[in-house]
Amino acid sequence: MARFYLVRHGYTDMVDRAIAGRMPGIHLNGRGREQAARLAECMGGVSLDRICASPLERAVETAAYLAEPRGMDIRVCEEFNEIDFGDWTGSVVSALAGERWECFNSFRSGTRIPNGEMMLEVQGRMIAGLERLAAEHPDGAVAVVSHSDPIKSAIAHFAGMPLDLFLRLEINPASVSILTVNHWGPRIVTINYSDGMIPPA
Repeated sequence: MARFYLVRHGYTDMVDRAIAGRMPGIHLNGRGREQAARLAECMGGVSLDRICASPLERAVETAAYLAEPRGMDIRVCEEFNEIDFGDWTGSVVSALAGERWECFNSFRSGTRIPNGEMMLEVQGRMIAGLERLAAEHPDGAVAVVSHSDPIKSAIAHFAGMPLDLFLRLEINPASVSILTVNHWGPRIVTINYSDGMIPPA
């Protein structure tokens, strides 16, 4: 049984304000570093076989808090990257209005971001990455540090939830969601947890 710890990166100056997307140079701020340190402490008793991260700085920096105490390397995986927000990258959220933005938030399964990705493509690469790791570590535990919407898309897949409803899920900065994958199917153990010690499996 593969066990996944899906971790959202810690806080940055753009969280809840603007769409960072795949912009380079977006780092954890002071609050984000505190969150990542607290998360690492909460996961201190968890034995991990591998730590993977999105290639973006904020994800790699969060993963480093998990990797350094364990003396582990971080595997950077493109599959766990943030959504390609295309023309919306860098936009202030409050300024995004119009039919396309409304469709993206109500019809995620069928709306492409202008010059960006569809949510189905994001979900497809997330699941492909997790399936590959499950094959590599069929009885292991893997931490995957990614981003809010990609993590939501993976949880929606394993929950059998339509993508058009996935905004009902909440994934906060530096939270962890735990799922297991076995030959008989998945099990969602925890979603959006950030309140204390995470016990060993």
